[in-house]
Amino acid sequence: MPTLHDKGYKKLFSNKVFFRQLLESFVPEPWVQDIDFETCERLDKSFITDHYKETESDLIYKVKFKQQEAYIYVLLEFQSSVVWFMALRVLHYLCSFWLDYAESRPPVKKLPPIFPIVLYSGNKRWTAATELQNLLAHPDLLKAYTPNFRYFKIAENEYPQERLLQIQNLVSTLFLAETYPHDMELLKSQVLALFEDKTDKEAASLFLNWFIQLVVYNKRELSDYQTLETIYHDKLEARTMLEHAMDKERQRSFLLGKTEGLEAGITQGIRQGITQGITQGIVQGKAETLMRLLEIRFGQLTENQQARLYQLNPDELNQLLFNLFQTKIDSLADFWQVLETH
Repeated sequence: MPTLHDKGYKKLFSNKVFFRQLLESFVPEPWVQDIDFETCERLDKSFITDHYKETESDLIYKVKFKQQEAYIYVLLEFQSSVVWFMALRVLHYLCSFWLDYAESRPPVKKLPPIFPIVLYSGNKRWTAATELQNLLAHPDLLKAYTPNFRYFKIAENEYPQERLLQIQNLVSTLFLAETYPHDMELLKSQVLALFEDKTDKEAASLFLNWFIQLVVYNKRELSDYQTLETIYHDKLEARTMLEHAMDKERQRSFLLGKTEGLEAGITQGIRQGITQGITQGIVQGKAETLMRLLEIRFGQLTENQQARLYQLNPDELNQLLFNLFQTKIDSLADFWQVLETH
């Protein structure tokens, strides 16, 4: 059965913003700055063996830098215990990728370079060797015929709080939420700073969706999520509405050929855009939150069921979110009964 991290982390790092921040902030290799992240492409492939599908997942990105093609392999490791032969497992996955690459491209006579990353989100200290040589009893005995291989390790719990606060992006904030789960005020301030900055809206939404799953799996309180959701709508949505209102007003004034009154028009557009946009955004956001929570627990909702949620007001949505966690609801039928009673 898929784990919380398997569901959430793969979706997070399938987003190019998360992938880019992971490399730029946590991989201190000079060639990272030469990657063309705009053209990077995620492959719809996985080389995890059946035995480990419950405890790990993988992502493969094709990237280009300095006119050369390469691949970034990210192994997402979720299990609490650290396997001592991890270097051998990673090498096995890379060899499987190379075999697939060679067999699917018969004319090709050279294999592409791959940079392997192991991203570990467990609580225990990472003790596994990163080099294959350290797993061998006598690495120098047949040295000329022994593979020389290592992977790059990113263990979340090895980064001090001060370092994560200094980085201040979505990935570092994710690591903060994982490594320092009880400091909600600190996390709130980081999220506030992120949403005030030019944070990608889709990536920010994915971050919030990750928090929904933490609530579902009893890793976080519902109030923690509601705090971050409020910040999201107050900051990110308001900024979007503001920019949209200003753009519309500029276009309207340009088309009408009127430069006078532009300032007054923008002001009026901003006020209307923010007032209407935030109200609509809050209702839509809460309805989507409730819908995602229900679908995570009970499966896909019908179009009619989704429409019913969007017809509710913010207070009703808040009450239903509260009921979902405080009332014994074991099925969609139970939920609709609570809705009718409410």
